[in-house]
Amino acid sequence: MSDASDDRTRVEWREWGSDAFADARERGVPLLVSVVATWSESCRAMAQRTYAEPRIAANINDDFVPVRVNAARRPRVRERYNMGGFPSTVFVTPDGEHIAGATFLEPDGFRQVLQRVRETWDDAGADAGSVPRALSGGEPPAAPLSGDIEGLVAGQLADQYDSEHAGWGTSEKFPLPETVSFALKRDRDRALRTLDAIRRHLVGDDGGCFRFAHGRDWSDPQTERTLSVNAGMLAAFAHAYLTTGDDEYRGAATGVLDYLTETLWTGAAFGAGETPDGGVDDAAYADGNALAADALLSLAAYTGDDRATRYAERTLDYIADELLVDDTVRHYAGAAAPVGLLADRARVTGALTTAGQVLDPAYLEPARAVADRAIADLQDDTGAFVDGPETGAGLLDEPLRPIDDTAVMADALVDLSYLTGEARYRDAARDAVAAFAGAAERMGVQVAGYATAAARLSTRPLVIRVADDPGSELHRAALRMADHEKVVAVGADGDPGTAWLDTADGDTDAVATPSALAALVADTAQ
Repeated sequence: MSDASDDRTRVEWREWGSDAFADARERGVPLLVSVVATWSESCRAMAQRTYAEPRIAANINDDFVPVRVNAARRPRVRERYNMGGFPSTVFVTPDGEHIAGATFLEPDGFRQVLQRVRETWDDAGADAGSVPRALSGGEPPAAPLSGDIEGLVAGQLADQYDSEHAGWGTSEKFPLPETVSFALKRDRDRALRTLDAIRRHLVGDDGGCFRFAHGRDWSDPQTERTLSVNAGMLAAFAHAYLTTGDDEYRGAATGVLDYLTETLWTGAAFGAGETPDGGVDDAAYADGNALAADALLSLAAYTGDDRATRYAERTLDYIADELLVDDTVRHYAGAAAPVGLLADRARVTGALTTAGQVLDPAYLEPARAVADRAIADLQDDTGAFVDGPETGAGLLDEPLRPIDDTAVMADALVDLSYLTGEARYRDAARDAVAAFAGAAERMGVQVAGYATAAARLSTRPLVIRVADDPGSELHRAALRMADHEKVVAVGADGDPGTAWLDTADGDTDAVATPSALAALVADTAQ
């Protein structure tokens, strides 16, 4: 499906690209950019109620160049033109600068906006546009990396926690799986109470998790379901099982596995999500599928679940066969797909490093190749990573440094450094995290993934080296040590059939049994 296709409207939608911007420049009119999500009820409602109104459609076609963008297919456009929800309705100059924007609009409200934008354009022309602050050329707030970041964000776990209903926030409640996973090590009770609330209110009978709840008490769920939320929740439930040994969390993780494999699986990979009426978007995106593979590998590592292993391997095969190209990543299969996006490279690097720990060290070679190319292509002089190649229509040639995707890449690079013994990966991760460290005091729980990466750079994670084959009893025991932020290097050089800890003070003595390894980990943690 193309970005512009939608037979429910009378608007003559164009594809995103240089041709649409050139046409606007030639005609001397602004563009109307509609950024939509396939799973969004509001997007469908605006198409059916607003854009289908004949007079509105005629006014748009006459006075603007209308462009429809699928948010999932073009994430760099989404991040530059998102008005805070879907649909995002953005009026822009032929140079791509913002004139005005909104989300969902009913016909009467939309007519008023059209009139105001026309008047603004007639008065000021291209000077009416502006570049969002995030793209205005300023550098991120760098500072030396310290252990304070972990503590500052961990403190927000208590300050922003809803003690009455669980979760974080005072209005809508989002699952925030990365925040839950961060909290499991630093604020376990609040993390588990939040997971329990999610299980009660956001998980359907088929095991799938809704995107968020409108009510502070987790009521009135928004009933679309996305791959990213469900993959993240699968990992969070699995981590909770590892932490507590409580079969309720293992059951919740298995329920998400059921949903992923029975509803979103396309036969080759995972689709992007499900609409409230049960329609499945079967587009398979690199970042979502890599996140799913990573989560499946966590469940397999902790429980030995054969189905999780099998689907993780099939997903990684799909990524390798269809999406890896010249040591970088295609966003989805097809010649028109964006190539080299940070989110895709970060998630794929993370999934491959996890596979190198759980399945086979051979996965580390493609992980290194993707990471090396990402560092060369996307890490700029500030230390942060930009979100993709700085080329394209509109504002795509303006650098955007997303903290979340930078954190995902940094976290994967920490793993890769310990798994390969190459300090340059840790150095790159440190530079990336330090690029944002100056804003640590202003960070909330939503950037817990960044705090996780900072913590693992400031304090050496638990590193277990196993001189044994993947799948051995000793290897399985290492994977099940109760710390989901650990690193497990299997096939390490050492006496066959032994394992040891790689600590800041050097290697510990080697042990040969799972019970001895558990005792060694416990002693070292004291």
